[in-house]
Order: sequence, then C-alpha cells, then structure tokens
Amino acid sequence: MKIHEFQAKQLFATADVPVPQGVVVTSPEDAGKAFDELGTPVAVVKSQIHAGGRGKGRFKQHPDQAGVVLVKSREEAIANAERMLGSTLVTIQTGEEGKQVNTLYVEQGLDIARELYFGIVVDRETGLPCIIASAEGGMAIEELAEEHPEKIIRIQYDPAEGLQAFQVRKLAYALDLDKAAQKSAMTFFPKLCAFFAENDCSMVEINPLVVTGSGDLLALDAKVSFDDNAMFRHKNFDELRDLSEEEPNEVKAQDAGLSYVKLEGNIGCLVNGAGLAMSTMDLIKLHGGEPANFLDVGGGANVEQVTEAFRIILSDENVKAVLVNIFGGIMKCDTIVEALLAAYDNIGITVPLVVRLEGTNVEVARKMLADSGKKIITATDLTDAAQKVVATLSA
Repeated sequence: MKIHEFQAKQLFATADVPVPQGVVVTSPEDAGKAFDELGTPVAVVKSQIHAGGRGKGRFKQHPDQAGVVLVKSREEAIANAERMLGSTLVTIQTGEEGKQVNTLYVEQGLDIARELYFGIVVDRETGLPCIIASAEGGMAIEELAEEHPEKIIRIQYDPAEGLQAFQVRKLAYALDLDKAAQKSAMTFFPKLCAFFAENDCSMVEINPLVVTGSGDLLALDAKVSFDDNAMFRHKNFDELRDLSEEEPNEVKAQDAGLSYVKLEGNIGCLVNGAGLAMSTMDLIKLHGGEPANFLDVGGGANVEQVTEAFRIILSDENVKAVLVNIFGGIMKCDTIVEALLAAYDNIGITVPLVVRLEGTNVEVARKMLADSGKKIITATDLTDAAQKVVATLSA
C-alpha cells in the first residue's frame, strides 16, 4: 500500500521525524492562501501522485510545466496550481499514460546546505531492515548504484532493538556530516528506523534528505509504502488509501480475494499458486508471447472467484487469448473446471482459451472439458500450453 508524500510527512511528524511545514491544497485559490500562510519568501508547489520523478516530470496539457516548482509569490503559486490541478503528469515512473494530479502540497522554502539520499527497505536475504544512503541526494538511486556502487552506504539493523548509536555514528561519518548535523542525526535516523519497523513498512525513501544551514536534518521528500499483509494491524491506515491512484482491476481483484497485477502483454493468465503463475509467465515469454497479467486465484477458489478472475482478465482490451494453468492439490481439478465452465457461460468468452490441468481428479476434469462442447483448447503440459496459446495469436 502506497501513500502520498503529504500523508507520509504527517505520519513522520507524529513520530517526531522533522519535516518542513506544508499545506495540502486542492484549488488554485488555496495554493495562494497556503503561500501566505507559510510566510516564507520562497515556497514549493508539489504534485501529489504515487510516482517518483515528479520534479523532472512534465504535464501533457502543459509541456513546460514541471511537477514540482519553486514559487516566490502567491500569484506564482496560483498560476502554477491552475496548470497542475486536473492535468496529467508524466514522469519516468508513470509511463506515457501519466497520472492526473488532483492534490498539491505547498511547502515552505528552506536554507538548504546539502542534499543526501536516505532509504530503508527489507533485505530479503537476512530478513532485516536495511538502510541505503548516499551523500549524493536528488539523483536516481538506481543509476547511482549502477554507475558508482562505492557511493552507496548499506547498514542493517535489528528492528526489535532499533538503530544503535554506533551505527548512527558510522552512517554520519560515511555521509561526511559536520558536528551540528551529526547531533541532529543521533535522533533523526533512529526515529525514522523505529517508524519503519513499528508501521510495518516495506519501503521508506527520502530523496532528498536535506541538511539545513543550521545543521538540522529534514525530510524534504517522503515516499512510504506498507506491507499489505500487515495492514490488519493498522486499520487507521485505511483512510490513507487513494483508490484513484491504483489500477482499478487490481482493486477489484483484492476485493475478490485474488492476487492480480496488470502487465503490458496480450495473453491473460489464470493460475492457482504464485510460483506456478511466475513459471507460466516465464514459459509464455520463452515461446515468444507476452503475459498481460499475473493472476493467482489461490488454492481454494470458488465459482464466484473464478468468474471474477475471468471478468478482470477480459476487461483488459489488450488481452487476445487466455491461458488457464491449474495444478490440483487442495483445489481439485474437477472443481476448477466446474467453476471455469460456469464462468464461460456467465461471461461469454470470445478470445481463444487454452487450459492445462494436472493433479487431483485430472482425468475427470479433462472429460468434463471434452464433453462441454465449448471452444476450449486443452494442453498436456505447461510447455504445450504456452506454445498453443502463443500460436493462437498468429492463427
């Protein structure tokens, strides 16, 4: 689950992590009032979307308008807000379709002495949170890591004990912080690491993390995402979710108890089991096709879920064929076929459908498909299924 920058900063402030003052606005007039309210000679007007690269991003309707802009008067704040609100911002992370900006964050200008990069993610090998930092902030960390890996600092910490003082000193030394900034770091970094663990975050990124002229560390940016599997512990976060920023089909799938991720291809995939779904997509690509989605119906899917899965897959206009790949274990093959045939009748599938079955009651299930009289292509194994579904696209 992702949240907006202004929401992340509100949570930071509650956790005593220093952030600049800012005001959330949804109209040009409010942007002007926010500039007056902040009372600084310079303010920053920031587009609020679930994507990075906003500063370098540009609006489709206003190609010269940046997604983050410095303003020096209320008139400038209003004029920029007029161009930004309701327009589509395209960044390196949104793709060409971009995202519509409905909310802005007007933030105070600061006396910035240095810009740093600071992030926390989960290290899958050790199962521990890992700090990723660099003395070069404001850059794409992926490019920096590839071109200058020696400039990336990595420090793991125990979430139960928090970031220790010696680790803060090590981090401050690696970032070449002066004495004033080191003093600020002794509270800033441990509080942010505690925030990460206490809120079940999957990522916290501050780019840039700034050092002010007086040596204070402030989160000038804030990108936070949470582990969806832990959200039952944080019911208060439900109100932070912005459904307009999420893929509609992914929202529908989540509501139906399905795991779905939209991709760029034209072959829909309906599979039971995450590992099997990944293998299915790999085989499709190996044989020259492009998967349109990841979709795992799980081990206990019922007729309603399978029907909804087909609806979601077929609502993607790019889908020109569908591959169903089922390994019957807990969920028996004949049960899946029963649900599949019911879904076929309810929806009216018009694209080629290839089905591969294996596991419990597979012979019964195959006979059900054969006797159904429906235009369903059966496959003997996964390779055969991948080859057949790719072949339907050129038939």
